[in-house]
Amino acid sequence: MNYILFDDGAWNELLPLTFTRPVSEIRIGITTIREKWERLLNTEFSFLTQEYLSEKYPLKKDDTNILINGSVIANKELLNAIQNLKEGDFLIANDLVIAACLNADEIAQVQNEKLEGVNKIEFTGEFDRIHKTYDIFSLNDKILRQDFALLTEGRESQAISDTVNVLGKENIFIEEGASVEFATLNAQEGPIYIGKDAVIMEGVLVRGPLAMCEHAELKLGAKVYGATTLGPYCKCGGELNNVVLFGYSSKAHDGFLGNAVLGEWCNIGADTNNSNLKNNYSQVKLWNYVTQNFARTGLQFCGTIMGDHSKLGINTMLNTGTVIGVSSNVFGAGFPRNFIPSFSMGGHHGFKEYRLRATFEVADLVMKRRGKEFDDIEKRILSHIFEMTKEYRKSF
Repeated sequence: MNYILFDDGAWNELLPLTFTRPVSEIRIGITTIREKWERLLNTEFSFLTQEYLSEKYPLKKDDTNILINGSVIANKELLNAIQNLKEGDFLIANDLVIAACLNADEIAQVQNEKLEGVNKIEFTGEFDRIHKTYDIFSLNDKILRQDFALLTEGRESQAISDTVNVLGKENIFIEEGASVEFATLNAQEGPIYIGKDAVIMEGVLVRGPLAMCEHAELKLGAKVYGATTLGPYCKCGGELNNVVLFGYSSKAHDGFLGNAVLGEWCNIGADTNNSNLKNNYSQVKLWNYVTQNFARTGLQFCGTIMGDHSKLGINTMLNTGTVIGVSSNVFGAGFPRNFIPSFSMGGHHGFKEYRLRATFEVADLVMKRRGKEFDDIEKRILSHIFEMTKEYRKSF
């Protein structure tokens, strides 16, 4: 069977994080949504996503295809329902298409908002879905625990060093090659997963749940509260509280980051802080790309959403509920605006457009440091995003 992960309207709701990826490439818990489905089905997926992303995330068709909504988190009950689908069947929950079994000519039907004349099968079980950007940190505790159970089942953890202060040892799993010395790990309130070749330096204080993916690092004296996820090759210091970093991003110095989501290739300068709670304790609003306005989140704690390749200079201050687009460069004294468009350069003192050429130069240097190539495909994706986000920079 050929399996495809498709994007629905959630892709627009999850901007700016999805400017550079299909929804299924979002990391939550320990793995990405795609990786969860691949582990459960023991197969690989292709993607039905935006046309400009399809060169990097191609679509593979076959005579018969199972399409799964990329915003839906895998679970075994869903898996059973999906595997029972016959050609022409749509698995539905409250008008949301979860999955469908279609031939090559019918694949596009799965993204239609109105499904008429199709065989609908109602799914009545429970499942989780990432529909808003803040769902990622809000659901991270639950999904991290699920991933921990799945990834560690029947496996033995690497031994914990005698130099480490440990609470809840049974809820800690350390992969091969990871290094943890003279740190404190408290897994009584949630599991701690330390991935292959990850490093926790001396003096680090961790209260789970925490997930560190391969080669992630916690710097000297860092303080981490759950539920926090550090994707591959992320480096973090200072204070972290309920944050998700997709991968290859750094917050290596002192400063607070809370209730936040960072894409890939982001960097946060020394002594930078974000607010995750308003002074009047009221509900936080976030910029919404669909409504083109600020929308209520229903959350009292909500910090920062940052797209790929964006950077914050030293001593930057971010207000509660700040959304930063792709490849922006924010710096200077004072609080910048709560919505910073993609390819913006500046801060409280004002913004100007961040040129594509400069973006390419920085991305090339940053990715080379991690042994990755900033190739023509990446350039074309960023060029497309630059054009599609121009309207937001007209006021500069």
